[in-house]
Amino acid sequence: MRERHIKGGAIQVDHQDGLVRARGVRYGTARRFAAAEPPAPWSGVRDATQPGPACPQRPSRLGWVTGDALAGLTTNENCLVLTVTAPADAHRLPVMVWFHGGAYVAGSGESAKYDPSALARAGNVVVVNVSYRLGIFGYLAPPGAGEDNLGLRDQILALRWVRDNIAAFGGDAANVTAFGQSAGAHSVMSLMLCRDAVGLFHRAILQSAPLELDDGRDEMAQVMGSAMATSLAGADPAEASVDQLLAAEGAAVAAAQGFGLLGGLAFAPRLGRTPLPAPADVPDAIADAARRIELLIGYTKDDAAPFVAMDPRVARLTRVPVLGRLAVRAGSVAITKQAFSGPAERLAEAWRTHGGRVGTYRFDWTPVNAPLGACHCMELPFLFGTPQTWADAPMLGPQRSIDGQLSAEIRTRWTQFAHRGVESLPTPALRFG
Repeated sequence: MRERHIKGGAIQVDHQDGLVRARGVRYGTARRFAAAEPPAPWSGVRDATQPGPACPQRPSRLGWVTGDALAGLTTNENCLVLTVTAPADAHRLPVMVWFHGGAYVAGSGESAKYDPSALARAGNVVVVNVSYRLGIFGYLAPPGAGEDNLGLRDQILALRWVRDNIAAFGGDAANVTAFGQSAGAHSVMSLMLCRDAVGLFHRAILQSAPLELDDGRDEMAQVMGSAMATSLAGADPAEASVDQLLAAEGAAVAAAQGFGLLGGLAFAPRLGRTPLPAPADVPDAIADAARRIELLIGYTKDDAAPFVAMDPRVARLTRVPVLGRLAVRAGSVAITKQAFSGPAERLAEAWRTHGGRVGTYRFDWTPVNAPLGACHCMELPFLFGTPQTWADAPMLGPQRSIDGQLSAEIRTRWTQFAHRGVESLPTPALRFG
């Protein structure tokens, strides 16, 4: 069947190698700095065989770690698209909805690096890759220009699309796992706190989520807003060019660097603004989520290594390679504990306290001669894409190797969690590598 009928109309899909794929499917439309709405119905058959656009963005700060995530993609503000990948004979299969990372300013669910074909095929699941508005377009509008948290609201709209349409691809809307890495994992955490997302997913996998970065965000947002306004120099944000807005975004990120670790995630959902609860209500929201959602949460052993290496003080030491490696190693241990492992362990404990079901993991695998150890993003090639799509990733070391057996194991663990939750885990605390 080359066509699928979804809410709004018919789409033409790819059907090959035992998989059905609908690419670049529009789940929402939005004016700049305004909340998105479902697309209007259409007549005829829309093409869904080509990747959709990524949100306009500045070059990724982790491109030197992962390689080019946007290879072959166009960018456009009209970027509220998703891709569905499903076994051709799918019938009421678990659904896994992927939210990409990139510090809320970079990346796209349409990236070839996030191709879930092997995950869908081996794990017998339906996978949905979501793209959403980033940076200045989705998380902090210039002062007076519009609303914040739009990217998070885009993600809720995408989950509603899944609820309403995934049966057309053999997916079970009553068994949905939301998963993401880095800002994508932070997104899933935010979604678990939103009343508007209740019932839209039932399990969650958080990979290297930068949690506990809320204190001081409102103050930082004011400083960022002033920097954006200065950069725009009186230009109307609603009419400014994309390049002008991206320059203003860059100015805002630079202004945020005075806020320490918080500035590393300068753009992010803000508590107390639609659809998130106020800070004082977060503990109750976590307790409620724990009763509804099974959780798998973890991190990589050297998660913070790329961010430590980018610190100007450390970068100066790399002129002496031995000193540079020692500085990265020492800094990585401390910052990984502060930003990734510590918050993950505390959230897992909160889940248990509230009667929730939770598993944890740590990813330790390190390529031969890898410059940054088991760093941030290291597990991604084991879940998605092919060795070819990750061949430009310096984090994999000079051999660009990926352990095929370990890749099969992690895909199995993730997809079995989507099928049966925590009870599928061989141990409550997984260790990879």
